[in-house]
Amino acid sequence: MTEAAEADRADAGAARIRLWDWPVRLVHWSFALLIPAMWWTAEEGMMERHSQLGMLLLVLLVFRLLWGLVGSESARFASFVKGPAAVIAYMRGQGAAKPGHSPLGALSVVALLTLLAVQIGLGLFAQDVDALFSGPLNHLVSYETGDAAREWHEASFNLLAALIAVHLAAIAFYHFVRRDNLVGPMVTGLRTVPPGTRAPAPGSALAALLCLAIAVGVGWWIWSGAPTLGG
Repeated sequence: MTEAAEADRADAGAARIRLWDWPVRLVHWSFALLIPAMWWTAEEGMMERHSQLGMLLLVLLVFRLLWGLVGSESARFASFVKGPAAVIAYMRGQGAAKPGHSPLGALSVVALLTLLAVQIGLGLFAQDVDALFSGPLNHLVSYETGDAAREWHEASFNLLAALIAVHLAAIAFYHFVRRDNLVGPMVTGLRTVPPGTRAPAPGSALAALLCLAIAVGVGWWIWSGAPTLGG
């Protein structure tokens, strides 16, 4: 049997499973829209809108972190964040493949979420150069600290942009070199897998609503200036 015939036979026996749930996809594409919007509003000096978008980004980040603890199987950090040995084995082509993030892809996810958290956190305490605009938690720190937070906020965005560029390059590599479409499943939630592959366990709608309620509550509290911390 030729390689083409074997490939056709494999495709014929392939199955489609629900890999990414709606919370993961919603957060992913919201990040993709909000991060460029955040950059543009900052460049244009639209700081009030920049702050509003930043708070929305914060709510989505908190929601994703919570969903990574109690959400669907493919969304949980425990299901895809592995140690160095697993990453090395994956890079050597060893270990059984499973639907979802690869051990190497998991590093990208963790790095992106960590940098995003740092970027948002610094923005909460930052103040503009002329001190005419500041983050909602700026009143909790000194002028010098707020100014330093602004500088680090700007610098950390450059790191975030670089990591996003690497992420996009990896997607292009998988698409054009390995013939593996990673974008489609993140749009539809469905992925073609070998027959007999088990679909990840879904998450609870109630858990999603609770995570969203907590995330919105945290965002509202911070937007209000964290009153219990401000005295």
